[in-house]
Amino acid sequence: MNQDELKALVGRAALDVVVPGTVVGVGTGSTVNCFIDALATIKGSIVGAVSSSVASTQRLQAHGIRVLDANEVARIPVYIDGADEIDHQGCMVKGGGAALTREKIVADLAERFVCIADHSKRVAVMGRFPLPVEVIPMAAAQVARRFAAAYGGVATVRAGSNGPVTTDNGNLLLDVRGLQITDPLAMETEINQWPGVVTVGIFARHRARLCLLGTPAGVQRLSFD
Repeated sequence: MNQDELKALVGRAALDVVVPGTVVGVGTGSTVNCFIDALATIKGSIVGAVSSSVASTQRLQAHGIRVLDANEVARIPVYIDGADEIDHQGCMVKGGGAALTREKIVADLAERFVCIADHSKRVAVMGRFPLPVEVIPMAAAQVARRFAAAYGGVATVRAGSNGPVTTDNGNLLLDVRGLQITDPLAMETEINQWPGVVTVGIFARHRARLCLLGTPAGVQRLSFD
């Protein structure tokens, strides 16, 4: 199977962790799009969804799935999202789709984070994928200098076809290369304290408790204590 087929496979497999009669947390990205399409087949069994991005909201609504504002929901049983990297502890790097801050907000509402990904995203040590960091625009250069000084990382503002990429919150994204994320929790905690950082794309505090990993042999279930 190619990568698109693996994404579709885990997207369908994620239906097994959806709790009927509840609100589902829905992430962002190409793998999650496959889950949203699968979710549409059982939309009558759920109350609705809390979405982590404008793009996911639009896709959910196009399928006739009710989308609730996060402020309307006190708790959700499960949040289903992809990852750019996931390690052996369930810690993840996320933010390739520019929705990392809203993803953390929805993940914080959830009792359990379920990651859906193809096997290429599983790594021993995170850092090969550039680490996304959402920053207040006036702090971009300052935060970039701090990455160089603290971690030897090279941070650049993410560019799009019409200039710098902005998040749904109106902020800039830095992509940081040259990192070895050997202690994800410590690095997440430290970077989140830097002035101007909205959030860093390390998900260690909100790590996955289950990963549905698409492999050529089928879906592998990885549980993390």
